[in-house]
Amino acid sequence: MSPGSTSQTPEDAWPELNWPDWQDTGDTLHRWTQIVGKVRMALSPMVNHWWQVALYVNSRGLTTSPIPYGAGSFDVTFDFIGHILLIETSNGARERFALTAMSVAAFHSEFFASLRRLGIDVHIWTMPSEILDAVPFQEDYSHASYDAAAAQRFWHVLVQCHRVFSAFRSRFVGKASPVHFFWGSFDLAVTRFSGRPAPPHPGVAPNLANWVMREAYSHEVSSCGFWPGNGGYGRPAFYSYAYPEPPNFAGARIETAGAFYDPQLKEFVLPYQAVREAPDPARALMGFLQQTYAAAADGAGWDRAALERAPSPAA
Repeated sequence: MSPGSTSQTPEDAWPELNWPDWQDTGDTLHRWTQIVGKVRMALSPMVNHWWQVALYVNSRGLTTSPIPYGAGSFDVTFDFIGHILLIETSNGARERFALTAMSVAAFHSEFFASLRRLGIDVHIWTMPSEILDAVPFQEDYSHASYDAAAAQRFWHVLVQCHRVFSAFRSRFVGKASPVHFFWGSFDLAVTRFSGRPAPPHPGVAPNLANWVMREAYSHEVSSCGFWPGNGGYGRPAFYSYAYPEPPNFAGARIETAGAFYDPQLKEFVLPYQAVREAPDPARALMGFLQQTYAAAADGAGWDRAALERAPSPAA
């Protein structure tokens, strides 16, 4: 591909992403995104289901979008093309530093020093969320890997997922989340809502209170996403689940090759490799998203005629 070109071969667009090959980088990057995400959480007004904390895929990596501060705002971007962390303010000031092999503690120190130079004073809870056996960011010297090529491949996958997830989201006129990246679980997700309240969620996660989960799942959902294999799963995959799970959801017939219901996760799973190897990866993924949503919505008796619309030509 020539410099500046936006065209990609199928192999480039859906690159190989084997979690064991880049786990050290992935685990380090997971914690870096949490540090940045917690700054956004500390300064942003609360939005239902914690939508104000997420990061977003953009044309260079992952970004916070504007974070309010004083009479202005700033944003933070993980640039996986130039491999820098960029902080830009609405008054034109900026700070940047290289994304390279450094400990979580060093990243935490450099990031907050950059914020202070910009006149941004913020404090976060430094314990990682949703990570087993974690240590505070400022004490973590064991996670210190950054494979630039692997980080860029991960972002390339997120770009493709974002493209398909956005088209899927466009087919729904009911309440739906943005396509956003949750730094707690380190996954890209989009969620549809029936409009009805849900029973209180019983779940907990490491360093995450139950009341946080209850806010996230206060209403009935059909949710789908992509995660790279962290948390012990070991391989990248797409997922789809419903809360509360309707009767016979697990037995729904999903025709997408490679898809299956995982009874431990209580989710339908589609390995990333199955999508990558499909003749038309985007079409295969869209089929999985649509079929699993239909299983959730039909099983729970959603008013689909009122909540859906035909796909636009671009979708």
